[in-house]
Amino acid sequence: MPLHGTPVPRRIAARRTALAVTGAMAVVAGLAAAPAVHASPSATGTLRWAPCDDGAYPGAECATLSVPVDWARPDGPRLDLALARRKATDTDARVGAMVFGPGGPGDSGVERVVRGVSRFSPEVRRKFDIVSFDSRGVGGSNPVTCSSDLLAGRPSPHLTNRADFDATVAYNKRLRADCRARTGPVFDHLDSAQTVRDLDALRTALGERQLTFHGSSYGTLLGAQYAETYPRRVRAMVLESVMDHSVPTTGDFLRSTAAAAQDSFREFVNWCDDTAGCALHGRDVGAVWQDLLARAGRGELADPSKPNTSLSSSDLVNRIAFRKFYQADYAGLATAIAAMDASTPLPAAATSVAPLPAATPVFCSDWQLPVRDYREYASLVTTMKRTAPDLPYLLPLHMVAACLGAPTANPQHRLDAHGAPPILVSNALHDPATGYTWAVSVARQLGRSGRLLTYEGHGHGSVTSGPCMQNAVDTYLTDLTLPARGTHCPAVPS
Repeated sequence: MPLHGTPVPRRIAARRTALAVTGAMAVVAGLAAAPAVHASPSATGTLRWAPCDDGAYPGAECATLSVPVDWARPDGPRLDLALARRKATDTDARVGAMVFGPGGPGDSGVERVVRGVSRFSPEVRRKFDIVSFDSRGVGGSNPVTCSSDLLAGRPSPHLTNRADFDATVAYNKRLRADCRARTGPVFDHLDSAQTVRDLDALRTALGERQLTFHGSSYGTLLGAQYAETYPRRVRAMVLESVMDHSVPTTGDFLRSTAAAAQDSFREFVNWCDDTAGCALHGRDVGAVWQDLLARAGRGELADPSKPNTSLSSSDLVNRIAFRKFYQADYAGLATAIAAMDASTPLPAAATSVAPLPAATPVFCSDWQLPVRDYREYASLVTTMKRTAPDLPYLLPLHMVAACLGAPTANPQHRLDAHGAPPILVSNALHDPATGYTWAVSVARQLGRSGRLLTYEGHGHGSVTSGPCMQNAVDTYLTDLTLPARGTHCPAVPS
């Protein structure tokens, strides 16, 4: 599932969600902080843009937008959303502003814009101002802040009995109370339904009569719910690598995410079998991988990034393999596996639990994934292992464990975007985080408004994967002309 971010430059990384900071409260510094101006919509719908306060990325402009902490109480407390934009490169051809909905949850939209917008085609950059924001609770928008000591004590999701289960529920309750006290009232209003209202306020502030939107990964949940809430305010919308927020149960959610990840592992093994340049070519890749999992489980596998430190089996799966699947970097994964396989075993030792993604509270507020007791939890673990035997304890299971006992403000439901214009739904056939079946489901829920564009390749994100995909997306965004129903674009060799 889309819970891994991509590496960012050091200056910008400082402005990531402050969930894991030390001390009582944290101030996120660096480029993420918008200029020292308080921008709010004027009578003409404009924002006070100014150069971002780090000259390393010329051309990026930043601002802030004041919104209610709770849209049900518009006259109550407020927070400032951090914004960034890059203007269209051809003012004469400019169509308008396009808002990018960041993924994660917890990715910084400001980072994505400030460090460059190469994820969009030259044609889109030529005709649109590219605008994005840090969602509430993220980066420069009142980041969630928690005790580093509490975070360091996170229980492992490897629960073995009822006592482990009960201890995790109790820990989650303590952590939520701590984060709420340190973060402030926004902590209870982090869900995507609130962010939909923020997005509409941004549309108004940009002076756009209708919204042009590109959501990626977790940002597709925001886009779909915007289309549902304000169907007639949508001009064009691309949903890329699609979250299906209608998945009804915890078991369905875990099975579907495990199936997508296991599919990517099989594709990796097939690639190695067929590619002479694979570092594991000619070997039993599955057997080599299972041996590494066993070594990691005993604490005997060295962490490639931390010499003399053991790598847990969960980190081997989620940090080493799963992240490589995002970019379909099969060659890089094979090289990493071969190096670890040849490494000297460490003395057996206990392994630690890696920190969760920064915006876990956002996820918990959007997904109702209850587990009644330890017996049900153990059954879910068994189901995941059966579905993804090569990828035990995938990140979605960590998230379910982290959300045990948490309230959900915006639970799953089927989309009803009646009255929305055509919406382009884009997905790779072999996406490790948002499986193709989710995209098919969302397109069907959108009914006449949904148009599915299929990339016959691999990886998480696909709109610029070759001329077929790029031209289809560009034509839709600029001219509102959809690709033909059933359009499939061929995979581009990596």
